[in-house]
Amino acid sequence: MPKRVLQGIVVSAKSDKTIIVKVERRIMHSKYGKVIVRAKRYAAHDPLNKYKENDTVKIIESRPFSKTKTWIVEESTNI
Repeated sequence: MPKRVLQGIVVSAKSDKTIIVKVERRIMHSKYGKVIVRAKRYAAHDPLNKYKENDTVKIIESRPFSKTKTWIVEESTNI
């Protein structure tokens, strides 16, 4: 089974070896047909503390690192 890959923007890099990535997706409203934006925040593992706020990164599903951190940073498009 392939691992999921998501792309988003780093909104917080204050924790050690952890970044918070906001992933937005666009969906069509079922009744009105208008495109609306839904966002979700994921905690991702950053072992080198390399990524800062406002970086665009790709995260990939991985083993659990903690209770909420089950993603790891794959690459960045801003570096």
